[in-house]
This record gives sequence, C-alpha cells and structure tokens, in this order.
Amino acid sequence: MAPDPHREASSVPNPPELSPARVRRWRASGAPLIDLLTQAHALGGVSAFRRGPQASVLVTAPDAVRHVFARHPDRYVKRSHRARVLIGDGVVSATGERWRVQRRVLQSQFTGRGIRRYEERILDAALRTARRWERAASAAEPRDIAADMRFFALDTIWRTLTGHVLDQETCRELLITQEVFASLPASPADAIDARPELSAGIARIDAVAERAVDAARTGPAGPAGPGLLHALLDAAAEHPEYTPKLIRDELVTLLVAGHETTATTLTWLFVLLARHPEQHARALAAGPPGSPALTAAIRALISETLRLYPAAAWLLPRHAVEDDILNGYRVEAGSDVLGCPYLTHRDPALWPAPESFRPQRFLTPEGPASRPGAYYPFGLGPRACLGTQFTLREVTVLLELLLPAWTPQFTEIPAGAVFGVSVSPDGPMTAVIRPRR
Repeated sequence: MAPDPHREASSVPNPPELSPARVRRWRASGAPLIDLLTQAHALGGVSAFRRGPQASVLVTAPDAVRHVFARHPDRYVKRSHRARVLIGDGVVSATGERWRVQRRVLQSQFTGRGIRRYEERILDAALRTARRWERAASAAEPRDIAADMRFFALDTIWRTLTGHVLDQETCRELLITQEVFASLPASPADAIDARPELSAGIARIDAVAERAVDAARTGPAGPAGPGLLHALLDAAAEHPEYTPKLIRDELVTLLVAGHETTATTLTWLFVLLARHPEQHARALAAGPPGSPALTAAIRALISETLRLYPAAAWLLPRHAVEDDILNGYRVEAGSDVLGCPYLTHRDPALWPAPESFRPQRFLTPEGPASRPGAYYPFGLGPRACLGTQFTLREVTVLLELLLPAWTPQFTEIPAGAVFGVSVSPDGPMTAVIRPRR
C-alpha cells in the first residue's frame, strides 16, 4: 500500500542532508553546482542540502525520478526556467493552462508523421555539412567541430521553421543565442547579474525573430514550403494567447532548443569517438551505409553519448507545491526538487562501468536503459522534451553521412565539461578531417 503523504509528519524521516559545513566549503571553493550535487548524491537516491533558507531535495533514484516527473507532476511543478530571460514564455518555460495550449499546438509537428514533413530539409542540411567536410578533407583544412555541428543544427531548425536555407548573415546573428545561452546560470536559484552584453545579445535575437515573422506573414513560403513558424502564425487565428510576443517567444524557444541540444550532443559524440576510435570502427562494422544494422549502431552511439552527457537536461528543477513522501522520505511543500539525469546515468548501482563509453549496452533489449527512471536524457513525464524524436532523427541522418566517410583528428581532445544550462565540452574543438576510405 502506498504511503499516505498526509499522515503524521513526525513518523516520516527527512532525506539525508549534507552538513552546512560541507555546503560552505563547496561555496568557498568556487566549484560548480555539479560538485555539490555529487556530494549530495553520495548520501543516496533522495538527499538534501541547503544553499539558502529552503531545502533543496536531489532526486536520482529511478523510482523517485518517476514519482516526481511522471506520476505526480501536479505535486512537483515547473516554476521557472533558467533560460527564461532569453526564451520568454515559450513552451519550454510556460506553465499551467498556457503550457497545455502551447504544447497541443506544437505536438502534431513532432510526431512521426510530422517529422516526415521535414525529412527532406533535414537531409539537405546534412548533405550541406557533408560537402563542407569533403572540401575540408581535400584541403587538409582544420575545422572547429563544435562550430560545424552548431551550423548544421541551426541550418536544420531554420529550414524547418521558415522553409529557407540558412544564410551566413542570419547564421552569425543566430549564433548570438549560443553566447547568451552559455552565460545563463545552471540553476534557477542562481541570480543573473545585469550585464549590458546580455541585453544587447537578446535585442539582436529579437531583431532576427521579427524579420523572420514579418517574412512569414507577408512573403512567399520558402523553397521547401511553409514551416513551423507558419503553424505558429496559423495558431494565432484560433488562440488569442498567440500574441506577437508569444510567437516571438515560441520562435526563439524552438531556435534555442532546436539547435543547442543537437549541436552539443554531436560535439560530445565526436569527442567520445576521438577518445575511443575502436567504437567508431565497431559501429561501421555493423553493416554497410544505409543498412538497418548501421542505423542501429549509430543510434547506440547517440544513446550512450546522451547517457554520459545529457545535453538537453542534465538538471531538472521542480518546486514541491504540497507535502509528500518520496521513497520513504518527507518532502515539505516549498522545497526545490532537482532531478539530475547526469548523476542517475552514472550511478554504478544502475549502470555497469558507468564512466566507460560502451554503446553496446543500448543494443540489447534488457538493461538499465529499459528500467523506467534510469535513463531520461530528454526528461520524463508530460514535460519531457517535445522535440526528442526530431533531434534523434537529425543526428542520425548526419552521422550516417559523416561517420562512414571521415574521422576528425583533434589537435587536442577536450578533457573536461562545463555545466551551465547545458553540459558542454571544456576546450577547443579543432580537428583535421581525415577520409576513412
């Protein structure tokens, strides 16, 4: 029988909590938030710490993760978003009934059928990047792999949104989103200092969004036909919520969410293959280009990359709106509750050799990834990432072109990670593109 969250509170223990002294030492060290979370995680799958007057509860055990994000999202609500200063009230940061309306409007665009609508655009963007690598390989020209992956992701989402190929000028303006995104805090509890460059960057993004909306309203559809932006404009005819500001917010949200996760995941994948070239060869040995076996092997590479570096959501903040019992521990209303896929995915109690890059663990139907709550790189429950299948599809299409043909030879392989809103490689990504055949 499930425990009653309203029974006598004194009969339910609080989660094990990091001592104030350890939190003070962490704060004095200037270490990133992940260091504090790792210390809390060592206390168990549900643990606590205090950075201020109210408790933060860290949730990493699969059953607790499901309880918070899938079973009881009404008790653990999304109150804010770390990127809200950039994306406004877009679907990622919206809450309540407004979020439900926005989610319904976009949902059809990201089903299997909806994604097929954009399949040609994804392939054209991937071929464009493959041609860049082909020229770079012929000239032995060093490339910034992170920049190439970001260009591909921006090109793909821009074609999807507008029907137009991404031009260099628009790309330069859109890259400001990455600079703004990278300057945002890892946690909503961390204040954002007022910085003139942040406001200036957002103003430039607003200008790009305004031009795109005006073009979609008044000009012809792009060569590839209408895009997602046109679906947003159509929604305004039915839903009064879709004011010009909300259309701007949704457009910027889709631009940021639609390229940042893709680019970062691809960048990490090439870092991991550089560290483990045997896994590159092993994937290609699965089958010839275009074969289902090769596609499965590439999907395993992607899944393992997302296990180690869940770029879309390494930290998932929620707010407890009522008292609850979580895995036998009391959670008080008002607590901040943090899911951390990064730590769940590296828990040795769940994953054999968790620090190792082993894509083969995703080629068997049974294993930790099949346990609900043990693997959730795109979140879990009703607020899981809307574009999960779109992201997986575009990454797979690009890798099916690049991996059989070329290998990036890095000048220096990044060794660390930076934990901001996303988790990204720490260091330059310069490489020479070498042909494999």
